Order: sequence, then C-alpha cells, then structure tokens
Amino acid sequence: MNEYLLFSALVYPDIDPILFEFGPIVIRWYSLAYLGGLAFAWYYMSRLIRLKAPPCNQEQVSDFIFWAMMGIIFGGRLGYVLFYNPGYYLTHLGDALAVWDGGMSFHGGFVGVCVATILFCKKNKIPLFRFADIIACASPIGLMLGRFANFINGELYGRVTDAPIGMVFPGGGALARHPSQLYEAVLEGLLLFFVLFFIYNFTKARHKPGLISGLFIIGYATARTFVEQFREPDSHIGFLFGTDILTMGQLLSAPMVIFGLYLIFRPRKSAL
Repeated sequence: MNEYLLFSALVYPDIDPILFEFGPIVIRWYSLAYLGGLAFAWYYMSRLIRLKAPPCNQEQVSDFIFWAMMGIIFGGRLGYVLFYNPGYYLTHLGDALAVWDGGMSFHGGFVGVCVATILFCKKNKIPLFRFADIIACASPIGLMLGRFANFINGELYGRVTDAPIGMVFPGGGALARHPSQLYEAVLEGLLLFFVLFFIYNFTKARHKPGLISGLFIIGYATARTFVEQFREPDSHIGFLFGTDILTMGQLLSAPMVIFGLYLIFRPRKSAL
C-alpha cells in the first residue's frame, strides 16, 4: 500500500516560502497573499460602488482597507490563540502576539473584520449591511490567495489518500495526502467569487441588504465543512468529542451557518 501511494503521488512543487530576502528584509508568499487579497478587495469594491446609489465613496473604501487589515491580523491571531491552542498560550503569553511565527484562524479573522466593519460604518454613517455586501463580494479572492500560500508553505495538508491527485508533502511523512489547500482555494475562493458575482450582478439580491453577506458566510461555511473531510486535523487537537469525523474547523463553521441564515431571512425595515 505504501509503495503504491508513493508511486502514484503527484510531485509536490517545492516552492520556497520566502519570495524575496535581502538582509533583514524577508518577503514571504504568505504575506504577499494577504497584501494581494486586500489590494484586490480595494480594486473590486471600488468598481462595485460605481453602481447607482452606492453605500459609500471611494475615499471610504480606501480607508476601510486599513481597518480590514487590522481586523484580519488581530482577529485572526486572537482566534488562533483561543480556538486552537489556548493551553500553550496561557503559559506562554509573550508568544500570543508573535504573528510572524505563524498561527492564524479564519474564523477569528472573520469576527475581527465584522467588528471592524461595524465600527467603521458607525463612525462614517455608512449603511452597515449594504457595505457588508460589497465586502462579501470582494472577499473570496483573498481566501483563495491565502490557501495558495498554505499550499506553498506545505501546511494544512490533507489526509492520507491513494487518489491520483495525492501529494507527498515535505512535513507530512512518506505517504501521499490530499492537497486540501487547493480544494479550499477552489471552493472557498474561485467558485464562491463567481457565485456571488452572478448573484450581485444578475439578480435583485443587492437590493436586499445583508442577503449577499449571508450567502457568502453560508458558502464559506459549507465549503470549509466539506473540505474538512479531506484535511488532516491539527495534530494537537485531532478530532473532537471522541468522533473520527468532527474537526475544529467544522465546529467553528456551524455558528456561521446560523448567522448567515439570519442575514438572509431577517426582516428588512430599514436601509441598513
């Protein structure tokens, strides 16, 4: 069995996680993915507000990108500390802020961006849910780039498989594994982007503030829950509650579905 897995596995493209290094200056693909996602969000949101009666202006979109970046960084790191390794960080408080050592949670980053969006809209008197809808449309490409960066880093790989698409990852042992990062990049990123693109441009959904945001949240949660069936659970957590199927990613995605359903079916009595 092991020989078959090794023989049939695709060759992992061993790409250096460091894109550029000059003295103390180090540029990593992972950092570039964050910057690329934010740059695309700025560009795409700027195009979406050209429609009639936009919820904000170009200057406000530009200002929000900084708020979003702070929400992603602080929320993502805090989420990882609380959700994925609280025991370690309780005894190593100084490491909790060491973002450069790795360890970010999408679900924490999502909460961080939600908080940043609420505060930003309140400060600038922007309709919250209309603004959230254009953020939702612009977010999947950033998710896709982040998963590509995970793939380049050889992290968050999948479970052992004998499927032809299996790969032997540098840190994953000798057996071929699902390239689950690429599954997530396609489903959470590319597919979700085009679904929201179609809904925003060719349906009346954008006239129901919050509906597109709800679809984005449910779309992400559904894709993440599905791909977790192929992704290797975190070694220090494993499967939850004595099962051999439930993972932390699935558990954290469940409340997102409830929140998404609320946004879709909530009463709309105001312009929020």
